[in-house]
Amino acid sequence: MSESIMKTDVVIVGAGPVGLFAVFELGLLDLKCHVIDILDRPGGQCTELYPEKPIYDIPGYPVITGQQLTEKLMQQIAPFGAEFHLARMVEKLDIQPDGSFVVATDAGDIFHARVVVIAAGGGSFQPKRPPIEGIEAFEGKSVFYSVRRMEDFRGEDVVIVGGGDSALDWTVSLAPLAKSLTLVHRRDEFRGAPATVNQMRELVASGRMNLVIGQVSGLEGANGALLAVRLKTRDGSEISVPATRMLPFFGLTMKLGPVADWGLALNDNLIAVDTAKFESSVPGIFAIGDINHYPGKLKLILSGFHEAALMAQAAKKIVSPDERVIFQYTTSSTKLQKKLGVA
Repeated sequence: MSESIMKTDVVIVGAGPVGLFAVFELGLLDLKCHVIDILDRPGGQCTELYPEKPIYDIPGYPVITGQQLTEKLMQQIAPFGAEFHLARMVEKLDIQPDGSFVVATDAGDIFHARVVVIAAGGGSFQPKRPPIEGIEAFEGKSVFYSVRRMEDFRGEDVVIVGGGDSALDWTVSLAPLAKSLTLVHRRDEFRGAPATVNQMRELVASGRMNLVIGQVSGLEGANGALLAVRLKTRDGSEISVPATRMLPFFGLTMKLGPVADWGLALNDNLIAVDTAKFESSVPGIFAIGDINHYPGKLKLILSGFHEAALMAQAAKKIVSPDERVIFQYTTSSTKLQKKLGVA
């Protein structure tokens, strides 16, 4: 092997919560990890799409945001020194004669690992761009597809476009901060949670926001700075609404990407796994979290945590087949507590 190839026990594809917790479970078993993610920071969908949105079903936390959960997981895995390779995509995987893997990214990184863990959520994802002429010039400056910091919208004229959970959730959350807020949807029916729809309608009734039934027909502004959004209303008339920030929520395009070409058994674009090890049809390649499929699968973060724990036990047997592994609890094992730096 060339010296430019990074050798490790495990390559994890995906730095969302499940991929991060896999680092912890593998670390307890002395397995070293390199983590690759297409996003520019850890956290996956939690930090990309709803960093400040509350999550209520993480054990031990009555409420925690996506960003907070990511920060806690990063603290938890710190003792294990995983190396992160962000803003890059895995392009190629080659199986070696001994059953190990050589993994290459679009940034030229090459890894040699005995185990590959795919924890890539629904695959690489990107927001659907609405068909509005010239929108590209405003993206990242005044048109955004996610809310990373609510404070960035304080005192701004905000236009939110869409009728699903994301559009409604951020409408309710940003209305108290914005100078003005307008929600635009093509019809007066919404796909979001009924309670959130009711909250939105109460804000409209009290005059704290506007609801326009129609579609965006154009953007006004220059050099990436939005000034107004032109809307075509249900009755066919055109109006202009002040806007210094626009949030279009037209859903996400989820792509399995190059993983689809790795020869893995798939079920409706998800990786089929067993429920004892969460191993794919290719020995040594595991899939955990939203990207896998098995009977009874629930797409919950806590389910992915369970899958990571069982995967790690199986991965240890592949990396160290001759080592006898004794199952231990972090509450009582001095050895594990030393690894965590708490002994």
